[in-house]
Amino acid sequence: MQIITDSIKYVGVDDHEIDLFEGQFDVPNGMAYNSYLIAAEKTAVMDSVDAHFGDEWISNIKAALAGRLPDFLVVQHMEMDHSGNIKRFMDEFPEAKIVSSKMAFTMMKNMFGTDFAERQIVVGEGASLELCPSDGTHTLKFIAAPNVHWPEVIMTYDTKEKVLFSADAFGKFGANDYADPEGWTCEARRYYFGIVGKFGVNVQSVLKKASTLPIEHICSLHGPVLNDKIQYYIDTYSTWSSYGVESRGVAIGYTSVYGNTKKAAEKLASLLKEKGCPKVSLFDIAREDLHECIEDAFRYGTLVLASTTYNGGVFPVMKNFIENLIERNYQNRKIAFIENGSWAPTAAKSMQALFAESRDITFAQNKVTMKIAMNEDVELQLEKLASELAG
Repeated sequence: MQIITDSIKYVGVDDHEIDLFEGQFDVPNGMAYNSYLIAAEKTAVMDSVDAHFGDEWISNIKAALAGRLPDFLVVQHMEMDHSGNIKRFMDEFPEAKIVSSKMAFTMMKNMFGTDFAERQIVVGEGASLELCPSDGTHTLKFIAAPNVHWPEVIMTYDTKEKVLFSADAFGKFGANDYADPEGWTCEARRYYFGIVGKFGVNVQSVLKKASTLPIEHICSLHGPVLNDKIQYYIDTYSTWSSYGVESRGVAIGYTSVYGNTKKAAEKLASLLKEKGCPKVSLFDIAREDLHECIEDAFRYGTLVLASTTYNGGVFPVMKNFIENLIERNYQNRKIAFIENGSWAPTAAKSMQALFAESRDITFAQNKVTMKIAMNEDVELQLEKLASELAG
């Protein structure tokens, strides 16, 4: 059992049975559904776990309680991987109260047929819950966090232990019993832009509130407890949620039917490296994990899209990729195009049109147009584009 502070223990579970998180995100290293127990004069369990792990979760809680009974279940987020055992908990511990936002109780009614009306404590922005009512030394303060990433979300700050229970924010893919060699950032980035990326304004609002708090630990609903480099995690989330550029470099995403567009993308990548570009990420959108591609498109300040012309427009897989970027408010970037077409290349025009409503997008002065295969003219165009992007 992981002990986080003198009064907080981890009681969550790891899921190695899952293949796709939320039905779309590949999670080869599993997934963690985090829950925490705060044991003070009163005891509070922070969030439930996925319905498939009810027995393990209840067992973890009882072991951590060591004969005591829980006084509160705090529900910060009603997505099913965190709410699946709420009713199980309330049945198991009939004296416990349930603490959550008003909207969350409406969702409970829809999910379980009850909103636990006789046992509920409704909280919102600025509300607090005393865990040491005799002397007021251990208080939970609640922070409204709507649309990070569901509208009912609250976060919780433990004033005594200086812990931010951050709901899904600061989460990452991967089970906690897997030692991720890439650390927190890579899978946290894929998680953020895949799931939370659309709601940057809302995340910025919550970060502004959090900036006033002395935080020593961040306890997310997914991934490891963050105990050190707290400012790094907050600064990184601030960059992501403000659509800032995290790393200098160029991301090149391509779709290619017979390999010619791929060759042009590879040539551009080679030229950029020769010209000193600090990082070049090259990916085949049709064959690589979509959300890994999305992650890199947001990570770097420049994006090159290389597409075959298809039905007089953009190749379907490329169109889907661009639409996923737009859905997540892709902005504040430079975009360049490589188009290919056997007789009438028009993919670049179609791709640019898809970004018509996007904010703060700069399009490169140079584009590359090829008809079927690489030749000297195409190589010259690639050279000009590389010089522009590396300059």
